[in-house]
Amino acid sequence: MKLEWIVPPKIIKRIFSNYCWNVPSEDNSVYLTFDDGPISEVTPWVLAELEKFEAKATFFCIGENIQKHPDVFRQVIEAGHAVGNHTFHHLNGWNTTIRKYVENAQQCQNIIAEHYKPNTVNGKLFRPPYGKIRPRQSISLHKKDYKIIMWSVLSADYDVTLSKEKCLENVIKNVQPGSIIVFHDSLKAFPRLEYALPKALEYLKEKGFKFKRL
Repeated sequence: MKLEWIVPPKIIKRIFSNYCWNVPSEDNSVYLTFDDGPISEVTPWVLAELEKFEAKATFFCIGENIQKHPDVFRQVIEAGHAVGNHTFHHLNGWNTTIRKYVENAQQCQNIIAEHYKPNTVNGKLFRPPYGKIRPRQSISLHKKDYKIIMWSVLSADYDVTLSKEKCLENVIKNVQPGSIIVFHDSLKAFPRLEYALPKALEYLKEKGFKFKRL
């Protein structure tokens, strides 16, 4: 199954209804998310851009990157954003055994817990790297109280074959109230993120959207 649609088809959302694809919204809220951080070269820039628009977001972090950049991870938390689990080693669930995948997710959760104060935890949020997760892996994670977060709109900023303008277009042409929007705070994505994120924030604010964390 392909999981790289800019906007996932309705049939996929129905089949995998135990995943979170969007958030019901009555107040024009959208949910910005950032995958693959934290890293010192990009994440602080993202935090500064979000602050300009008084926007809150959710960062799905790789455990190994938290370990390498604990100060940057704490900056995310101190700025009032939510954090989620993106496995410790950015594993592809389709190529990983159930046991190894769940253990790797738990390894990431353990390091999150070392820095993320218990009274600020907003649930055990989990996004599978590449959007690729097997049903039995998701069942095992659900049993451990993880909430699996997918997306409504994929910017595709990680795709080096796309123009920065196309990444912006992916967002602004598909966003709706309650949308979960995916960006990446990674070096690979930054050439497109640097262009698309500020313009997306400006556009969404002008259209009256509110930025909330999951």
